[in-house]
Amino acid sequence: MNEDNLEYVWYASFGSNLCEERFLCYIKGGRPPGSQKTETGCRDQSLPLQIRSVQLDFPLYFSHHSDRWGGGVAFIGTTKSSVAGTLARMYLITKSQFADVVKQENGGSVLEINFDHIVEKGSEVVQETRYGNILYAGKYDDYPIFTFTHFLDMDEKDFTVPSKSYLTMLISGYKEAYAMSDAQIAEYLVHKPGVESNYHTKELLQIIKDV
Repeated sequence: MNEDNLEYVWYASFGSNLCEERFLCYIKGGRPPGSQKTETGCRDQSLPLQIRSVQLDFPLYFSHHSDRWGGGVAFIGTTKSSVAGTLARMYLITKSQFADVVKQENGGSVLEINFDHIVEKGSEVVQETRYGNILYAGKYDDYPIFTFTHFLDMDEKDFTVPSKSYLTMLISGYKEAYAMSDAQIAEYLVHKPGVESNYHTKELLQIIKDV
């Protein structure tokens, strides 16, 4: 890895930031579509160098309650799974931008991130908040991939039903980032903890069709 590569990282999103327009509000500032909150943006408002789809080797689930979305929101477990990957979208941004995104996702608290330490350990809880656990998810084109999730693993959590509006936002991201049929998206979601037993395939297909 050359010295220039050390200043950039991939941020992989499996939640609302699957949608490029929404994510860019965390870079440039502004109010994402459908949100009541105006994001502050990053100190460096340069656009991502690249945007790519990626599958993370961690299981997706829905938990907690978001007043913004009216139900559970997306998290991933911290134990890798060979059978339950998570669809994500990753943005090549600077380390300082990644730190600013993490800050905005965790209530504005200033966080210290030791990227080399996280690569070595695999993950590190930088704050005991919903998205205060930073995970290392491998490399792509010599740049490290990072994401963040809850500081507790999924076996310590209760699952929560996501709202139709939240699922609509995720589905918009899948359609934007992946060449998936409606049936494939429904099959992907229907067995995820929080969705399973709360939405049937037919209901998911109707939500997907309306996106």
